[in-house]
Amino acid sequence: MRKQMVIFFVLCGLFIGQEARACSVLYYIDKHTGKIYVVNNEDYWYDVEAYIQINPASRNKLARLWYGWDDFAQGGINEAGLFFDGAVTPEQEIPGGNRGPKRNLGDDILARCCTVDEALDLLEKKDIALSNAHMMIGDSSGNAVVVEWLDGQRKIVQIADKRLIMTNFLLSDTSRGNHPCPRYQSIEKRLDQMEKADQPVDLRTVGNTMAGAVQVPRAIEDERVGGTLYTSFINISDMEFVLVYK
Repeated sequence: MRKQMVIFFVLCGLFIGQEARACSVLYYIDKHTGKIYVVNNEDYWYDVEAYIQINPASRNKLARLWYGWDDFAQGGINEAGLFFDGAVTPEQEIPGGNRGPKRNLGDDILARCCTVDEALDLLEKKDIALSNAHMMIGDSSGNAVVVEWLDGQRKIVQIADKRLIMTNFLLSDTSRGNHPCPRYQSIEKRLDQMEKADQPVDLRTVGNTMAGAVQVPRAIEDERVGGTLYTSFINISDMEFVLVYK
């Protein structure tokens, strides 16, 4: 059965942060209800015109919602509950015979795949690899992975303890740079505190664990302002989507 997604757009000011162009992504399963939540801080330049693209289902493609800019999906979700997002990492060698995406990779994944395994198969069949980024892919069954390319090999990091966190270091080899990451540590700490409180969890509660990873807008290069361009909150189980912009 196809699901409809309830969408809320929220405009507000955000605070707390360190640097631009540093993203944070969380996939979380509530141990009591089994509901699945995803939160992403998209950190980039504030003069970029980000937007949400909503594509209806067609004969061969799933209905999908993605967010990004320049006709390229930075993250999103489809009607089957398949989610993805990406984050920059230190430069690495990609497997021989592979190449970077030539088209809108995120839209292709959301249009054609219902599960994590199907998305990984698509990447494999198309010989796609990323030299300077990794991807988190999660679905409505509770399966989630981060896929990385390291030393010419594809690495898959599986969800553990009902949570998967991704920032800007390679999870499969933390020695390659950007580690330790204060944003990653902040998310872990806040999740631990939330679980210790043993109170009912909802989209806002999970979303608040990302507050310490938000980047305050500030001038960085030639007075160009960067920070958390938007934060996306998704309740995959109930198909609820919230966007907090700037």
